[in-house]
Amino acid sequence: MGKVQPAAYKAMGALDAYVHDSSVDKLHKELIKIRASQINGCAYCVNYHTADAIKLGEDPKKLYLISVWKEAPNVFDEKEQLILAMTEEITLIHQNGLTDATYDKAIDTFGQEITAQLMMIIVTINAWNRIGVGLNMHPEL
Repeated sequence: MGKVQPAAYKAMGALDAYVHDSSVDKLHKELIKIRASQINGCAYCVNYHTADAIKLGEDPKKLYLISVWKEAPNVFDEKEQLILAMTEEITLIHQNGLTDATYDKAIDTFGQEITAQLMMIIVTINAWNRIGVGLNMHPEL
């Protein structure tokens, strides 16, 4: 696809650069990418971002629990739970979207700038997931 639509890949690259340069904690970025990829069924991205989280020092046992984070409140701190809730609500936008309660809590917890950055990270990984699933990309072990 990159060879057929290089301008589109360049635009996605610009989003990736924005995400990379954002002020959001690196492990928080990976939590977002992993959870959105799980929801969207992008095995390629789940594998890729899980490996990145491990390289950043995240405990693999914690990563095993991302898909069931609501049932593991002792494992994920308040900020991580909020980030995962935002990720689910935005990724599953067709259900209720980002609720006012979650958005307001994000603003109170992170402020406007970081909340906006979190939203853009979620939007960007959702776009990549659609490319990965659409191209039938598979993980490499």
